[in-house]
Amino acid sequence: MPAEIAVSVLVPVRNEGRCIETTLRSLLTQDFPPDRFEVIVADGFSTDDTVPVVRRLQAEFPNLVLLYNPGRFSSVARNTALRHMRGQYAVVVDGHCHIPDRDYLKNLVAAFEQTGADCLGRPQPLDAPNPTHFQKAVSVARQSRLGHNPDSDIFSDQAKFVPPQSTAVAYRRTLFHTVGLFDQKFDACEDVEFNQRVDEAGMTCFFTPSLKVAYHPRGSWRSLVTQLGRYGCGRARLVAKNLKSLTIPALVPPLWVAWVLFGPLLALAYSPLWYLYVGSVLLYLSAILGGSAWLARKQPAAVGVRLPLVFVGIHAGFAWGFWKEIGRRLRGR
Repeated sequence: MPAEIAVSVLVPVRNEGRCIETTLRSLLTQDFPPDRFEVIVADGFSTDDTVPVVRRLQAEFPNLVLLYNPGRFSSVARNTALRHMRGQYAVVVDGHCHIPDRDYLKNLVAAFEQTGADCLGRPQPLDAPNPTHFQKAVSVARQSRLGHNPDSDIFSDQAKFVPPQSTAVAYRRTLFHTVGLFDQKFDACEDVEFNQRVDEAGMTCFFTPSLKVAYHPRGSWRSLVTQLGRYGCGRARLVAKNLKSLTIPALVPPLWVAWVLFGPLLALAYSPLWYLYVGSVLLYLSAILGGSAWLARKQPAAVGVRLPLVFVGIHAGFAWGFWKEIGRRLRGR
């Protein structure tokens, strides 16, 4: 009689050829019975060597499954994998993650059994091995209050029950029967939108450091801005769907960038606003430079000098994505 599948690992990917083999091997070589877990890769029509790498690994690991995601969005990939999962628990692991622990799946099952929680959250630091100076600067910035939503627990190291919105990544199979699947209109923040429904359904989330995964930070300023732009777009889409999701931390970057761009026009119409405009810009620069200097104390100089530009990229990228989505909706697209 075949063993019951305990865990289904869902891996939504698109063009992850640089990292996918390392991520999959760290999952497929877990200290966990191979016949009790499956790894499901849902590929959004990658144009690099992601699919050939997965196919090659399938010959080595019979519990590796490859599916195709016609919608390309991560939300569609998650749903595609969920519809094929056989496990009692589902956990999402992106294709560019570093899994530091061979007991990861053991820890996951133990956390569900010991806490009785409906879902689990985990730390997701940006501290993948051998980062460049720029990647290290991104990691340092994103773990600070200037570079990340202070209401999120993803950089915490304390085991506790938490709201699921920003941290839940592993779920009991039965949860999806109650809450449904991910909203496929989202290309980013689909997890926040889904977890908000989990919270509204009164389900519990336990945050445990034993499930920590490390993400590879973006390697260039342009890719960082693009990434944060997707986050901003997703956040605006989430606000449009559920106004209760609107938070002050999510509003600050879009409003600030709008003020930087259009404040001078207002000051031309009412000259005393120049004092407010210049003062606010100087205050922002002081905060960025002061925060960077404080964070750079224990970092190499090559990391510290990159921090101000990284902070600007984080704020500007998020704001650009947010307003882009607002504009798209105002145009009725």
